[in-house]
Amino acid sequence: MILLGYDIGTSSVKASLVDARTGQTIASAQYPDAEAPIITHQAGWAEQDPEMWWQELKTATERVADQIGGSLQDVVAIGISYQMHGLVCVDKDGNALRPSIIWCDGRAVPYGNKAFDAIGGERCLQHLLNSPGNFTAAKLAWVKDNEPELFERIDKIMLPGDYIAMRLSGGDKKTTVSGLSEGMFWDFKNNCVSSDIMEHFGFPDSVIAEIVPTFSVQSVVCGDVAAELGLKEGTPISYRGGDQPNNALSLNVMRPGEIAATGGTSGVVYGVLGDVNYDPLSRVNTFAHVNHNQPDTRLGVLLCINGTGILNAWMKRTVAPEGMSYAEINELAETAPVGAAGLSIIPFGNGAERVLQNENPGASMHGINFNIHTKAHLLRAAQEGIAFSFAYGMEIMQQMGMEIKTVKAGHANLFLSPLFRRTLAAVTGATIELYETDGSVGAAYGAGIGAGIYKDADDAFKTLKHKATEVPVEDAADYKAAYELWKKRLLAI
Repeated sequence: MILLGYDIGTSSVKASLVDARTGQTIASAQYPDAEAPIITHQAGWAEQDPEMWWQELKTATERVADQIGGSLQDVVAIGISYQMHGLVCVDKDGNALRPSIIWCDGRAVPYGNKAFDAIGGERCLQHLLNSPGNFTAAKLAWVKDNEPELFERIDKIMLPGDYIAMRLSGGDKKTTVSGLSEGMFWDFKNNCVSSDIMEHFGFPDSVIAEIVPTFSVQSVVCGDVAAELGLKEGTPISYRGGDQPNNALSLNVMRPGEIAATGGTSGVVYGVLGDVNYDPLSRVNTFAHVNHNQPDTRLGVLLCINGTGILNAWMKRTVAPEGMSYAEINELAETAPVGAAGLSIIPFGNGAERVLQNENPGASMHGINFNIHTKAHLLRAAQEGIAFSFAYGMEIMQQMGMEIKTVKAGHANLFLSPLFRRTLAAVTGATIELYETDGSVGAAYGAGIGAGIYKDADDAFKTLKHKATEVPVEDAADYKAAYELWKKRLLAI
């Protein structure tokens, strides 16, 4: 009994096979090996062809099948994780009418800002929990304004995961409340598609696909696709979720107060909130979590920090001795004292930061002393600065009513550094737990939940492999003093 999970990313599509009984990942593969192309017709634009995702999925599926001897006949359920906020427009036959306008495309910002003002800021925040911003609804407004003939041919609008599920099923056009919320189409106060958004932008109600529960048999694999991929016809497609909610699922972050974090090029902190709430300054975004289900409110509060792992990589290239590995860099940084002898690094050097209300202060160093500071101090200050930026965003979550007790993360990237983990635990007071998992594996588990193979997430993730735990140090005064100095310097910029 095997579960198949797909992760439809910007760079590649990854597929994983999980033994439903043991929880063991028995095969995993991605395609392409190099990063997939992004179409950029103009500065600030970013598009991808949905057909490219489908072809990548077929190759990734073939690769995992090869790893287990070529047969996928034992797959009993399929789950899908996908890049959030993308817009796919399809006609009545399910054909994509144009390339998808993906998450990092910035052309729709003016449309979202205008909607925020026209609908009213307070009303938007109370009903949508966010500004319409640059999300999927604003992207559709751009299409309506700039490609009116194409807009008239739209049968349904979909998120990337909805499109892949449609292709697997042979044409079922469906979506979820979680997906609609990330596109700014969901009214949390009235628990329905937002009439404010639909009326303001002039969208017909018919463009919204059928809404299905996140965990459920949403559709099944059709005969033609089953033959093409080597699956059984009728295999349930029983879960779909955006990449960040799905990352939280893959770590079994489902309860209020739990946090899922990642520390790759950028950093993401995704926390679960048990009450409908929002940040009045829109420094974090609030969406329906994968287990949001009236009357059990479960919201995902998403904090994205652009300048995190990219700073660590920059330090490796430009400051660390040539040829030094990240593990060796971590050891060298540990030789400097907590607080790096008064040296602070502000890590925001990778564009405007939403947590700073879309300001772009850039990266900077403060308090440097040429007589005492060494490479070790610089390397430590960089990791501390990244941890402090996480803590700064988490304070906003606490202001929204989230009691943060545990931070869960994959055993990868920045979380491989004991210094980073120790600093983050010390300044937030949260215990950090590391696990061996990824998005496609999480999607496979989600499929098991949706198909009824597991009774709930706790049952599904009982075999989740724990790697390490970091508890807050007993005396964190030095860490907290360094954090307060860092905040003072940030606010003075």
